[in-house]
This record gives sequence, structure tokens and C-alpha cells, in this order.
Amino acid sequence: MSGTLYGVGVGPGDPELVTVKAARLITAAEIVAYHGARPGSSLARAAAVPYLRPGQTEVELLYPMTRGETDYPGGYSALLEEFYTSAAQRLADHLAAGRDVVLLAEGDPTLFSSFMHMHRRLRDRFTCVIVPGVTSVAAAAAAAGTPLVEAGEALTVLSGMMPPHELTARLRGSEAAVVLKLSRDVAGIRDAVEAAGRLDDAVYVRRASHPDQLVAPFRDVDPDAVPYMSAVVIPGPIAASRETPPRLKAAGEVVVIGLGPAGPQWLTPEAREELAAAEHVVGYETYVARVPFAAGQQRHASDNRVEAERAEFALSLARGGARVAVVSSGDPGVFAMASAVLEVRETAGYDDVPVRVVPGLTAAQAVASRVGAPLGHDFCVLSLSDQLKPWEIVAKRLDAAGAADLVVALYNPGSRTRRTAIVDARDVLLRHRKPDTPVIVGRAVGSPEEKVTIVALGDLTADDADMRTLLIVGSSQTRISYDADGTPRAFTPRTYS
Repeated sequence: MSGTLYGVGVGPGDPELVTVKAARLITAAEIVAYHGARPGSSLARAAAVPYLRPGQTEVELLYPMTRGETDYPGGYSALLEEFYTSAAQRLADHLAAGRDVVLLAEGDPTLFSSFMHMHRRLRDRFTCVIVPGVTSVAAAAAAAGTPLVEAGEALTVLSGMMPPHELTARLRGSEAAVVLKLSRDVAGIRDAVEAAGRLDDAVYVRRASHPDQLVAPFRDVDPDAVPYMSAVVIPGPIAASRETPPRLKAAGEVVVIGLGPAGPQWLTPEAREELAAAEHVVGYETYVARVPFAAGQQRHASDNRVEAERAEFALSLARGGARVAVVSSGDPGVFAMASAVLEVRETAGYDDVPVRVVPGLTAAQAVASRVGAPLGHDFCVLSLSDQLKPWEIVAKRLDAAGAADLVVALYNPGSRTRRTAIVDARDVLLRHRKPDTPVIVGRAVGSPEEKVTIVALGDLTADDADMRTLLIVGSSQTRISYDADGTPRAFTPRTYS
């Protein structure tokens, strides 16, 4: 038996605007397909992320995008035709094998949607079901805060791809209108709206319901700063007679928050209050998962290797008026997101966006507390990662810390690919420390996998640490004592002999 093709509308972008039926089908699907301009860029998939599950097969249908002329025989229209035919065949292969396919469509599948190209090619061979979604028309009007039509008025939905003179003619014959798919000729569209006598009523909406949504009078918008996923809302005469076009929303704020090294017991009351007040939470997916849930809050989780991109995304949300929490494990100012946000704010032109930092308990403090007080005297903190600085600098600083007889807290001591850092660090410190110098090895402190041991510096190996481990290497003054039950305690006296 053949599978069924479901064209599922996922709404304008906000995952909370996905319908109950759409969410159910997405979660149950064996095959989830979606269109995109570049790998990982699908806006439809982004809206569906909360409803995806592990083990599903994803089919990414990437457009052959061009920004100018193409050498393809027959031009760009022929290139698109071949793309749609090829994409339909990829879906047909799954359907013919008896697998249902959920094809995600941003907004509604029947409104300027790529789904219809698949539907037209597959409906004669397979069962096709269309699941409607919240339209971009409705989302844009909601963002603009205006009714579109009232009483006996009529609504016209227009494409910004049509020639300006035709757009003017259509607008003159319309009461209320929404112009979608704004082309690169935004100036021409604005001229057309003005020629139709509707510019005073026209409201520009960028990426309705998305975190970086922006609403402004269309006459005030820079044509060169308008993305494709924008709309112009022109309310009907009744609404226009009483509506005042909205103004640009004031900048919001980014608050960089430290979650502490593990569970909620190490989250400060200040951090908890800031998290509850945030409209958006941005961070590494593991840390975002630790944030207490707040109704209406949007979460944006990403990979751990995109700190700069994450920072700029948060700043762009705040520039649009949102209250944004960027979360870090431990303290955000210690090898974490506070410096990344402030650096991007300086280099990427976000000086107008306020940034605050809320401290958190550091991993070094947490590990030290498990064994006593190894940080009781002067100490330094170093990262053994050579991802953002050369190993020569790491070794130079280790050597200086060893020579100064400082207790050393070592972050990022190892990973799957960095297996020699801990051994190299040990050898540098052994130039200045005795082999029996105590080293506290704390792994996953505060979690169910917590393990804390004390080893001798001379016995330290690469197997003693990974990315969830923090090491505290004692100074010449650090001592080990024992509780009545034999539990070791480490401390560094406050006086130096």
C-alpha cells in the first residue's frame, strides 16, 4: 500500500502557532520533509522543532537559488521546474514504499506555498491531505494590531512580485489588502502603494511572529533592509479611519545569566527572577533544558560551537524590543557567554542594545566545596582549550602559575579530540611542583553522575578528565586531612609559610 502525503501548515514561525493537528502529525511522522534555501535554513522546520522526535527521517529539499543570470538551458524557470520534479520524485519514492510523508509548509500550504508544486505532481498517484495553518496574512495583521476587514469590506491578497503598475491598479480596486513576498524592488512596491493613495495606511511587518519581528509604517522603511519574508498590511477603510500606524518598537535588553554548574539548587534567586521575566531564552541546548519553564516564553537552543552566532541572535531579538536571557553554565563571565555577547555587541554594531550580566556559582567553587577549601589562598583559573588561543600561550601561563606557586583551577582539561592537554599541563606544572601535590578531579559536580577524587599530580593521566571535568591543582601549601570516616579533605591555608 502507498503512503499518504500530508501538506502540513506550521504557521508563520512561532512554534506555539502550530495547530494541534499539525503537531500530532509531525510527531507521528516517519518521514518529515521541508523546503529550504540553504542547508539548515528551513523556516518551516524551525517552527516544527518542538514536535520532532529522534529517529525520524528528514528530507531537506534545497532550492537551486540564484541571485542573477543562470546558464541553465531554459533559464531559471526551467531550473526550478527540474528541481520541483526531482523533489517530488524523492517524496514519491517514500510514498511508493508505503511510508507516510509530512511535508512542512510555512504559513498555510495553499497560500503561496511550495507544497502546491508537490501536490500538483503527486496527487494523481498518491493520497494527499492538506492540513491548514495560520496564514502569514493573519499573522501580519495580528502583528500590526489592526483588523483587516469589517462589515461588508473585501480583502485582496497580492504578490509583491508583480510589476508596480499592476500592483497599483489592483490596490486601487481593493478595500483592504496584504502584499506578501516582497521582492527586491521594495522601492517600486512603495511607489505603487503611494500611487494608489494607500501609503498613509500601509503598515510594514517583518517576519511576523518570529523573535525578530518588526512593525513600522511602510513609508519609513529602508527599502534596502527589507527581507523577502515581509508583508505590507493595508487595512480596510473602516479600520484605517481610526488606526494610527505603529512606530518602531524600542530596544529591549539582553541579560546574560549564570545557571551555576548543575541543578536548580545552585540557581540564585536573582537568576531565577531574571529567567522568569525573559520573553526569550537563548543558549546551548543542554543549558536551555535546565531553565525552569515559564508560560509564553520562547526558547532558542543551539549547538555549543556557535557562540558568536548565538550572541548576535540574542542582540537582534533585543533590538526588536524583546527581553532576552542568554544562559551559561556556571558564571557567564568565566569562559562563557558574557564576553561573547559584549564582543559581538562591539564588533557587529549593537551598541544601542543594553546588556546586563547576572553572576552564577562557578564550577571551580562547586568542585572546591566538595573536598573542603583548596582555593583558600591565592589561586588562578586557566582553560586548557587551544580552540581560541594557541597551546604555546596556555603552556606559558601554566609555567608562570607554577612558578608563582598558585593553586590552579583548570577548565576544559580534555575532550574526545584533545587527549594530550592534561598530560602536557601536568608536565609543565611538575617543573615547579612535587609529584605528590594533590589534584582534585571533579566530574559532573551537582549531577547524578558526580564523581570527585584526589590524585597525585605525578599520577595524573589523560583518562582522568573530559569536558565535564574540572581540576584543581594544589600549591606547595595545600594539605590533605581526613575525616573520622576516612574521607579526604583538601585545604590551602590562608597564611603562606
